[in-house]
This record gives sequence, structure tokens and C-alpha cells, in this order.
Amino acid sequence: MATSLRAAADGTPPPAPPSSPTRTGAPPPPSTWRSRLYRWDLRLSPYAFVSPFFLTFAAFGLFPLLYTGWLSLHRVELGGDARWKGLENYADLADSEFFWNALANTFTIGVISTVPQLLMALGLAHLLNYRLRGRGFFRVAVLAPYATSIAAATLVFAQLFNTDYGLINTLLGWVGFDPVDWESSKWPSQIAISTIVIWRWTGYNALIYLAAMQAVPQDLYEAAALDGASRWRQFVSVTVPAIRPTILFTVIVSTIGATQLFGEPMIFGGSLGVSGGSGNQFQTLSLLMYEKGWVTGALGQASAIAWVMLLLLLSIGAVRAVLARAARKKSGV
Repeated sequence: MATSLRAAADGTPPPAPPSSPTRTGAPPPPSTWRSRLYRWDLRLSPYAFVSPFFLTFAAFGLFPLLYTGWLSLHRVELGGDARWKGLENYADLADSEFFWNALANTFTIGVISTVPQLLMALGLAHLLNYRLRGRGFFRVAVLAPYATSIAAATLVFAQLFNTDYGLINTLLGWVGFDPVDWESSKWPSQIAISTIVIWRWTGYNALIYLAAMQAVPQDLYEAAALDGASRWRQFVSVTVPAIRPTILFTVIVSTIGATQLFGEPMIFGGSLGVSGGSGNQFQTLSLLMYEKGWVTGALGQASAIAWVMLLLLLSIGAVRAVLARAARKKSGV
């Protein structure tokens, strides 16, 4: 107090009181190895948890994709050295009638199998959406073909469509039709293979549609019923527009599956399955790729076919994105 009065009399400012130490002004505590380990754990643990997926994808997804692209630009035979060819393998495919035949077969089998399959799946899902007795049993039953292996299902259908003693020709004979050569004729063989695909995948798509239908608000059906709409009108005007994104998803997935069709035609054709029959009447792109790579040993051409299939799938995905964007614009979302 006396010091302050004396400083005021002399005209000098009083000395500042000693400041107490605060946490902000105090130096940080020394970093120990435990604190550094804790910080490293916070930063690196998320990457360690997700690293198995990326390592697996790099080993079994990215590397084969890039290596196949490299092979498609070379002339490579089994047991031989690679020689640079550039885009010559792709040019050879453009001039190959076997490639265009396989591409046409892939398209026709895809259409024959995808369109009836999705229509039947939509109808099954509509029936299962009602309160039926034993509804749980029927839901499991429609999924049973999907759980069956491709080899077992194809072998059974190959016996059913056998030209000499098959059940299908026997039934056709009972109604007055001549036996059909299901293996050697083009359209009958493609219909038989498409039947296998339809049988295996209809129930799977039906359950996807059923899940989408159960998410549709019941208020919409009640409002439609009050307006006098029948069950069919409710299905057309309420159910189908509400599950349109799901329908588009199944169309894309089924198209991708049809593009990669391999097991059914190969097993159905027996000893001629790799070549797609005696006249390549049901040879798909996957079968042609397998024949080029492992029968004739032309790995470069097989890799070029694989990349053409990849470009087709990317084109399908691009079309799906364009259609989805157009649907969102139309709905105002």
C-alpha cells in the first residue's frame, strides 16, 4: 500500500502484482512413449481395420484386372513369352465371326431369360405380399432353386430336355407335337438354357421385390381403395411406381448376370459345351473366352474378350445411372 502511494506521488506507475501460474501459460507436459503410442493407435487403427479388404481387393481384383489388360495388348500362348501386339487382338475380334456370334447369343439368351424371369418374379412377389396361409413356407420355397448348385440344376434340366427320352419331348408328344432337338437347334437350345436361368433366379428376384413392396406405405393402398381402384389397378398405379428403383436394380443385375453366363450352357452342352454346341448355336462370350484361353491357348485374345465384357458391363452401368437420374428428375426429387 505504501509502495503504491509513493509511486503515485512520484508519477510512476505502480508495479504489477505477481501473476499466479496458469494452465495456459504453463509448458506442456513431456511426451511419453505411452502418449505417443496412444496417438498412433487413434490414427492408424481405422486403416488397420479396413486394410484386409483393400489387400484382398488388390490381390484378387485389381491386379488380375490390370494384368488381363496388359495381356490383351500382347500375343501370349500357354508356356510362351509375351509379344507386343497393341490393339491387334481387339481388331481380330472385330473381324471374327465367332465373336459376333457369341455376342448375339449372349444378347438373345439374356433377353429370353431376363424378361420372363423378372415378370414372373414381380407376380410372385405380388401374391406373397398378401396375407396367405403358410406365407413363410412359400417364401422359403421360392428361394430353394437359388440355393441349388448350378451343376445339379443344369444336369437335371439337361435330362428333361433330352431329345430321345426327355420328359419335355414326351409331354409334347402327348399333345401331338413332334420331338424337338433341344441341343442341336439354335432357338430350342437357347430356350432350354434360359429356362434353367429362369428357374434359378426367379425366386431370388421375387424376394427382392417383396421386400420393396412391404416398404410401400399402406395409406396409398387405402386411398386407392377409397377411390374405387381394384387390386390390379392398385398394383399398376401404386405398387409398380413405388418400387420402380428396385425394378431397375434387378434389371441391371440380371443383365450383368446374363452377360457373364457360363455354367449353364457349358454343362448343358456336355462334351460340346465349351464350343456352345456343334454349330456354336449357344456359345456365349464367357464360353468363347474360356475356349480361347484354355482350349486354344490364346491368352491374349481371351484377355481382350474379358475386357470387351468389362466395357459392356460399364456401359450397362452408365445406362442405369442415366435412367435413374432421368427418373429422379421426372419425380422431382
